[in-house]
Amino acid sequence: MKKIAVMTSGGDAPGMNAAIRAVVRYAVRNDIQVLGIQRGYAGLLDEDFIEMDFASVGGIMEKGGTILRSSRCPEFVRKETREEAAKILAKHGVEGLIVIGGEGSLHGAMFLEEEQKVPVVGIPGTIDNDIAMTDMSIGVDTCLNTVVDAIQKLKDTASSHERAFIVEVMGRSSGYIATVAGLVTGAEAIVIPEIPVNYEALGNKILKERERGKINCIVVVAEGAASAYTVARHLEHRIGYETRITILGHIQRGGSPTAFDRLLASRMGVAAVEFLKRGTSYVMTALQGGKIVPVKLDEVLKQKKSLNMELVELTALLS
Repeated sequence: MKKIAVMTSGGDAPGMNAAIRAVVRYAVRNDIQVLGIQRGYAGLLDEDFIEMDFASVGGIMEKGGTILRSSRCPEFVRKETREEAAKILAKHGVEGLIVIGGEGSLHGAMFLEEEQKVPVVGIPGTIDNDIAMTDMSIGVDTCLNTVVDAIQKLKDTASSHERAFIVEVMGRSSGYIATVAGLVTGAEAIVIPEIPVNYEALGNKILKERERGKINCIVVVAEGAASAYTVARHLEHRIGYETRITILGHIQRGGSPTAFDRLLASRMGVAAVEFLKRGTSYVMTALQGGKIVPVKLDEVLKQKKSLNMELVELTALLS
C-alpha cells in the first residue's frame, strides 16, 4: 500500500488530532503517502484534499477539535453518492481510507467497503462512549473531566445559596456521561435514557436529603432522557425550593485532550495504519482489556453498547 487517506467525520471529539498525527507519522515512516480529507465525507465529495507529512501534524496533539475539520453529510446515505466517493478516491490513487468518528461515520466507512470495495479502517471518536465492542472511544475521558470540573464548580455556588442545580449533559441515547459524572461528583440523582424518570421518587429523594441537612443538590440529566427545564419544573413543584439550570452543551466536546485520550488516540492511529499495511480492513480499532484489536465493522454496528447498570446502582447507593 503506497497511499492512504484519513478523515474525521460527524461530531468532533478531543483526541482526534492525536489520532491524525499518529496515522500520518506512522504511515510516513512506512513510506506510505497520506492525504488528509477536509470536512469529512462532504470534503471527500468536493475533493477537498491536502497532502500531509511530519511537519503538517506538528504541535497538534494538544489541541481540541480536529485540524481536518468535520461536517455532516446526509447525502452519503445514498448508494450513488458512495459510488461517486469511491471513484474520487481511485482518481487520487488512494488505496485505503481511515475514518475517525462515531456511529454514522463508521456506517459510511462500512458501506464504502461493502459496496465499493474501498479498504477502510474505522477509529471510534465520540464523547458518548456508545460504540460497541470497545471499552472506550476517543474523547470520552476528556469530556468527563470537563463535566466533572463544571459540576464541582456548581457545587460550590449551590452550597453558598442552598439551591438545587440541574445540570444537563450530552447523551442523546446513552446515559454514560451523566452516570459517571454523577457518580464521581456525588450528585444526588441522575436522569438517563436507560431508565424512565420517576419525578415523584426523584422529588422525595431530594426532600429526604434536605431533611438530612444537605444544603446543596445536584441532579445530572442526560439530554436524551429529559430537558433540564422539565426536570426543574417538576422538582420545584415537589420540593418547594429554588432550582438553577446549567446546560453544558458543546463545551463538553472542546478543550485539550487528557493524557488518556492522547495515548488512546495515538495507539489507535498507529494500529489503523498497521491493519491496512497487513491487508486487514473492514475493521474498527477497539480497546479491549488494555489492547488495541481489530473488530469487524458490521459486528460493531449491528449492536448497541449498553450502559453498565452496576455504575447506575453504585451512583444510587453512594449518593
